[in-house]
Amino acid sequence: MPSHPASRIAAVLLVGLLGRSASADGESFGERLAAAAATQVGVTNGYDPSYRRLDYPGGDVPAYTGVCSDVVIRAYRVLGIDLQQRVHEDMRRAFTAYPALWGLNRPDRNIDHRRVPNLATYFRRHGNALPPTQDPTAYRVGDLVTWRLSTGVPHIGIVSRPATQGSRPLVIHNIGAGTREEDVLFAYAITGHYRYPAR
Repeated sequence: MPSHPASRIAAVLLVGLLGRSASADGESFGERLAAAAATQVGVTNGYDPSYRRLDYPGGDVPAYTGVCSDVVIRAYRVLGIDLQQRVHEDMRRAFTAYPALWGLNRPDRNIDHRRVPNLATYFRRHGNALPPTQDPTAYRVGDLVTWRLSTGVPHIGIVSRPATQGSRPLVIHNIGAGTREEDVLFAYAITGHYRYPAR
């Protein structure tokens, strides 16, 4: 009997938490992050930006749905990093360092980590912010890229494969049809390029 998609992600999360300290086959953090994101392909098949009350820490929307930021959050959790908690704690310490785009006067642990501008701010404050470029070789596996879509909406994804001769790195993201790995690195206006943790 096939396992339920939510069970598959839960199993991956457990394996990641148990083995996060080291990679036996020498994979880099970025490679493990991209591999964790790839487990969501075929599991997260929907897109739902609705506000939801979440557990804290470790809260998540149902595995079959989510938004672009949920791809990132779930991948990091496989490696033992809870961005819900880290972003919330950082916003409690330095709320005015984050974008004032939603009319809030205090952090909201249900949604703050699911907003791309907040993730970008967190990565810039605590990771390695790199200059956006059109050079495909500048993007490593596991790098985070933010874009502004033609509609003005911010978007985020994880670089999943390195550039090869004459090709661009692929990206894992959810832009509306579930988590997919696609050739979209230069399809939208790049607004940020990050490595977190810095490496």
